[in-house]
Amino acid sequence: MIDETVRASRALAAAGLTDMVWGHAGVRDDAGRGVWMKAAGWGFEEIDADRVLLVDRAGDVRHGRGKRHIEFPIHTEIMAARPDVGCVVHTHAPALAAFASLDTPLRPISHDGVLFCDPQLPRFTDTGALIANADLGAALATTLGDGIACLMPQHGAVTVGPDAATAVMYAVLLERACRTQLMAMAAGGPKVWSDDAEAAFKRDQVWNPAQRDAGWNYLARLAERNPR
Repeated sequence: MIDETVRASRALAAAGLTDMVWGHAGVRDDAGRGVWMKAAGWGFEEIDADRVLLVDRAGDVRHGRGKRHIEFPIHTEIMAARPDVGCVVHTHAPALAAFASLDTPLRPISHDGVLFCDPQLPRFTDTGALIANADLGAALATTLGDGIACLMPQHGAVTVGPDAATAVMYAVLLERACRTQLMAMAAGGPKVWSDDAEAAFKRDQVWNPAQRDAGWNYLARLAERNPR
């Protein structure tokens, strides 16, 4: 689990989803003790096994050295509400915040977008500030529901998956989908996108588990070529 947290963090860095020392990936502890996540004060690309903490639902550090992130309830409360979730990713990529501020649906205008168009992504509007307590974490989990991602206006986004590979790839693909649509909107569009049938077909054709793993493995290789 420590290694998976390191790989998730380094993969997010390799994909360019950094925000200096903010943002985090959390991996569920197999023994039910909490969530494994990077220590506060370090960037994704700086994470190694010595900078990973085990944080319980009360916010106590059960393993590791360093300060925990204040937004640990994002991870603990989503995992409490979703037994199927093994990893939660929270990032502040500018394209996510920019698109989240728009009152417009995310269209399947690229391969990336087909994952997030049916149903449309929920937006968490209770606050744009930090998710710094259990009540806000639980509210975010409620807004997420049984989905794979949630936009957070004035903040960023969360993605979830059964494992780090899936949650990280969803974060990467969501950022790309938002960025692509912002580019299209800046050019006066979009004018065309996949219909419901094509989007459904592409979700399996383009983003089946083997394809998601291929992307995850690429990011892992990229991180290894660019060590901190």
